[in-house]
Amino acid sequence: MSPLTPLIRAAYGLHIADQIALVSVPLVAALVFDAPAPVIGALIACQSMAHLLGSVPFGILVDTVQLRRLAMIAAGISLIGFGAAALGVASGSLIGFGCAITFSGFGIVLYTLTALSAVPRITDIQHLAPANARLELPRAMASLAVPLSIGLVVSDFTAGWLFPTAAACAAFACVITWRLPPIAPAPRSAAGGILRRISEGGVFVWRHPLLRAILFCALFWNFAFSALLVSMVPLIEDVYLMAPGTFGIALAAFGAGAVLGSWISTRMGTRIAPQVVLLFGPGVSILAPLILINIGATHSPLLIYLAFLIIGFGPSMWLIAQNAVRQRVSPPQVLGRVNAVIQTAIYGVRPLAALISGAVVGATSPKVGLALVLAGFTLSFLAAALSGLRHVKSYSALRATP
Repeated sequence: MSPLTPLIRAAYGLHIADQIALVSVPLVAALVFDAPAPVIGALIACQSMAHLLGSVPFGILVDTVQLRRLAMIAAGISLIGFGAAALGVASGSLIGFGCAITFSGFGIVLYTLTALSAVPRITDIQHLAPANARLELPRAMASLAVPLSIGLVVSDFTAGWLFPTAAACAAFACVITWRLPPIAPAPRSAAGGILRRISEGGVFVWRHPLLRAILFCALFWNFAFSALLVSMVPLIEDVYLMAPGTFGIALAAFGAGAVLGSWISTRMGTRIAPQVVLLFGPGVSILAPLILINIGATHSPLLIYLAFLIIGFGPSMWLIAQNAVRQRVSPPQVLGRVNAVIQTAIYGVRPLAALISGAVVGATSPKVGLALVLAGFTLSFLAAALSGLRHVKSYSALRATP
């Protein structure tokens, strides 16, 4: 069995558990704890804390520690966190629930960074993009199946079973990670203090033209996506005059697009030039706000679903392609920190985008929020189109620079 197989199977368990948490936290807060809106917002913020606090230190670990061991630790952290969240729900401890949600997120962050660094060490160059696509497919499948499933079964009675289910998925991942073979980290670079080693990753990303383009492309895209999520509920209720459940189905359409994009990358990743995907992903995203801006109260919600399908499809292919670029141009001894720097930037911009777009929508209208979304997606495309990403004809031609 290929070492990639248990890595992917464990990813299914962890991403399903993580998606259950993402969808369930506001539901459990409202149904079980009867929490007001500010408390729900604080709990949602707890979920992003792991990315902000854990990515960079975990990037250092990934560059120095045996990767099989880190994968096992990551799955164990998630199991403890989701198990503690289930206990928090059962005992009625809101503070314990919030702390457990934050803790479980550290396991997801560590596993993601570990897997991204493991793939180029267990896969040859020709199959790097399809391997990344196979690793991304569990996340895409979870983003499709979990919201639909929870939407069908959630109630006051079933809410208490959501986090035990997440813990069971994490336990499955724990078992699978034991089947991973040893995956040694890259040879260590010159010794240095923690701050110096952190700065090495940031400086490398900033100085490398392809990585810098990926960074800005991701920053603008995630800003726009967060602004879109903030704008959609008032758009659906006040402008489109549709049922609130339309939003949940739209998120499922986003997941369906991500599954389709990941599947195409798996099957055709070696036949599509990287430069095409690296421009197509952010470029096709521009269509989504253009569609949404022209929807009125008499239109079908199918247009909303189409817009979300588009921003799930193209960007999922882009994510897979840029992962391969990162893996090829980054020296092995700094890859974990490069991944961590970009992950931190991506997840750091999301709460900022939510605050800014929320203020804009509140002061003006949801359609002005869509204009903000359009501007963000356009800047994301320009960051890719005006950079060296448009010249990347093959992954094998890329070389790591010291």
